[in-house]
Order: sequence, then structure tokens, then C-alpha cells
Amino acid sequence: MSLHFIKASHEDLPRIVEIYNQIIPSRLATADLEPVSVADRENWFASFTATHPLWVIKNDHNQIIGWVGLEPFYGRPAYEHTSEIAIYIDQNARHQGVGRQALNFVINQLPHLGISAIVAYIFGHNLPSLKLFKKYGFNEWGKLPRVAELDGIQRDLIIMGKRFD
Repeated sequence: MSLHFIKASHEDLPRIVEIYNQIIPSRLATADLEPVSVADRENWFASFTATHPLWVIKNDHNQIIGWVGLEPFYGRPAYEHTSEIAIYIDQNARHQGVGRQALNFVINQLPHLGISAIVAYIFGHNLPSLKLFKKYGFNEWGKLPRVAELDGIQRDLIIMGKRFD
């Protein structure tokens, strides 16, 4: 599958939110427990910058099938060269290599963005995401045991990280 990565525009926000909301019921990739609205995500969307961008992932039919963003890590100046990555894929496009292509794309953008480290926060039971990041040389930089409660089950949060300098 040939994919195109394009900087997200405000017009893309409803589709970005739709894709995000698809994963919430699975309790696999977000700590949100209820769907979010476009209005809920306005400030989040506005926080992306030239050095911490948000891209939509489009297929050959020009349909948005996912998104990937690099968010500032911890919001302090000393961390400006570290980003948190988020990848969300439409339910109909999962398990087709989209996440792999998204990670490849982002890694190739890092030299232009001045980012030298990426962290990913992944639930300990999200085995597909952990496997993907490990395949790309990310290591476990931390583990927060049982910090999230999802439907009465306490879940670990794994911090995966990799340096790119």
C-alpha cells in the first residue's frame, strides 16, 4: 500500500477525531474512556508546530486512513529536542503495515525537525504497538505499573524510547 503523509490542516480535524474515537472502546491505545469531540481537540490540534507536526496518512484514493503526531515532551525548554509520538490508524486499515510506514516516515523527518529522541507511551497489554516499536530499536525506558484503570482493570504504562543522534 502506497501512503502519503501530509501536514494536517484544520479541515482534517473531524476525521482525526473520528479515527481516534474508534480505538477508545478497545481500551488498547488511549486512556480516554469516552469519545472526544472536535471541540475537545481544538487546543490539542493548535499545539502542533513546525517542529512538532501532525500529519495525516492518506491512501492512494486520497482518503485519510490515519494520523501521526510528534508532541512536545513535558513542555519545558530543556526537552525541546525530545518528542512524544502518537500513531492512530483507521480500524479498516490496521494490520496492513500503516504503522510501520508511519514510523519510517517520522524517523526520516527527525533531522529536519531538530528532534533527537522519541518517546512513546504504550499500555503494557498493547502487544502490537510494543512489537512495532521494538522492531525499530526502541527500548523500554520506563514502566509505570498499574497507573491506568480501564473498565476495572489496572494497566501498566510502558515508556518506549530511542535516541536519533
